[in-house]
Amino acid sequence: MQSSTMRQAASSQRCSGQPFKPNQTAPRARICSMACQAAGAQDPLLLRVARGEDAERTPVWLMRQAGRYMAAFREFSDKYPFRMRSETPDIAIELSLQPLRAFRPDGIIFFSDILTPLPGMGIEFDMVKGKGPVIANPVRSAEHLRQLVPLSDPASRLPFIQKILSTLRQEADSEGVTLLGFIGTPWTLAAYAMEGKADKDCKETKVWKIMFHNPALLHSFLDFLTEQLIVYAGYQIESGAQVIQLFDSWAHHLSPAQFAEFSMPYAERITRALKAKYPHVPVIFHANGGTGKLELMKETAADVVGLDWAVDMKDARATLGHGVKVQGNVDPMSLFGPEEHIRVEVERCLRAAGPRGHILNVGHGVVQGTPESSVALFCELARQSGQIHAKTAPAATAATASSGVRAPVLA
Repeated sequence: MQSSTMRQAASSQRCSGQPFKPNQTAPRARICSMACQAAGAQDPLLLRVARGEDAERTPVWLMRQAGRYMAAFREFSDKYPFRMRSETPDIAIELSLQPLRAFRPDGIIFFSDILTPLPGMGIEFDMVKGKGPVIANPVRSAEHLRQLVPLSDPASRLPFIQKILSTLRQEADSEGVTLLGFIGTPWTLAAYAMEGKADKDCKETKVWKIMFHNPALLHSFLDFLTEQLIVYAGYQIESGAQVIQLFDSWAHHLSPAQFAEFSMPYAERITRALKAKYPHVPVIFHANGGTGKLELMKETAADVVGLDWAVDMKDARATLGHGVKVQGNVDPMSLFGPEEHIRVEVERCLRAAGPRGHILNVGHGVVQGTPESSVALFCELARQSGQIHAKTAPAATAATASSGVRAPVLA
């Protein structure tokens, strides 16, 4: 662990208030990381596993871990609208830290939304209770696309992000956990911005005017979003994020061929740009509905592939190859079951994934109404994963020896 003096020095360097420069080539976060490594400090567990290092156990965090299933969270969500909560640093910081205090996961993901950068590009949105995000003026023409504004100065357009992440990084360092930032993929943001709302059929984007009838417009929008999201993700890293997750929340709307044309290439551009500029920052690529697209996803430049709950972990490992690190993928509805059921499901996932190259998570976000005690158990089982894997190893070794088959090495 770092001493408090080291942590304060690192935090001071990260949070010096210098403006973010998209073309900056020597990020402060990288300098801090190098200084910490030189002083002999060990990086937090989740960060080490995301990089592919061996670790003492499987790390854990949960998508949507800061959410309405928590009574403490509802004290805020019942009073304040979403954008006020996510864009007011004091509130967003508190909501981000609630799960850490309650359940002790290995990662803090900051409370925000994948649509948060859109207003900085000239696309306003609102969160309507019972409906979700609503964009009153959807982007559906080349003329509208030309009116959008590049996110060249995120520090001035989204200043709350720096305050939220830099403060959370100080907390993460003091607690020995990893701070995760995140963005939506270009496809998912384009689908929201073109639909104007969540739609189970994605009719506007896919059918009536765009994907099938004017694919060039969709590609132009995806290209624009890709460049802005590279800047936005970089801004998060410069503000303190140690890992970046790409959420392709609407990947389930795409066939494998459509995914290969309209989503994967743009997500890969972001990933490769981030890896080139910030090689110390792991990237996780999570595609909701990515089960039928694993053959494509195994070629990703991302450090970790996030799996939804619809695929068997063993099958995913076999398809992706055992050198690919994975995250997931317990069915979030399992957390509504009794304690024994949760134990069975989590241990099954842990054993199938193996002791290396795995971050335990749910296969989709934590569902409203999930018992908080179930989330606490989920995290506790990850803390016990070293013992769980130790019990599994002798049986696996014996089975392998009797069959004469060499066990795969998980990287």
